[in-house]
Amino acid sequence: MTAADWQIVGFTAWVAALSTVAILPFGLALAWALARGDWPGKTLVETLVTLPLVMPPVATGLILLKAFGRRGAGEWIESRLGFEIVFTWRAVLLALCVMSLPLLVRSARQAFEAVDPRLEQIARTLGAGGWRVFFTITAPLALRGIIGGLLLAFARALGEFGATIIVAGNIPGKTQTLALAIFQNIELGDDERALHLLGVSVVLAFLAVWSSEFFLRRKHKP
Repeated sequence: MTAADWQIVGFTAWVAALSTVAILPFGLALAWALARGDWPGKTLVETLVTLPLVMPPVATGLILLKAFGRRGAGEWIESRLGFEIVFTWRAVLLALCVMSLPLLVRSARQAFEAVDPRLEQIARTLGAGGWRVFFTITAPLALRGIIGGLLLAFARALGEFGATIIVAGNIPGKTQTLALAIFQNIELGDDERALHLLGVSVVLAFLAVWSSEFFLRRKHKP
């Protein structure tokens, strides 16, 4: 492993962790809304959230490229905020957020649905407000599922390839992640370096998935 290889590993872990933190507030809010009752448009929202899991990742990447490119919102963002998104590290972050969000939402939603609504109702009758009920009753009881979902989202972000290469490209030292580096080295015939990077990728993914399964299984213990 060279210094360049470790730079790729560090960048991948950093942007994957950042994407996991970035989707946390929106993902939890969405999961809670889907877990609590029926409301107009719920089926549509459920479908949109699930789409990145069933669509080809390159299709998702193309949608992001068109949406945030120069002919989309990218022009407004660059003129008003002064930075670009596509083919930068921000595009990598965007792709990872979109591809990993469904896993967090699905896991957190199941955890929220497992919380007895009567406990929340009792807290409200005792004078607790909505935010206090969420942070003192709902979130603690659903914590294991939330943590499991975050770890699954992080693992998904570590291995993301299709959407990233479309919207961010494969620019060494700028947007190249572990998955993109493995692909590039296989294309170049450098199987040894590809295998080294593959080994690191497997270890990171294994630890994230194992930790997620650990928390999700403990959730069901009495």
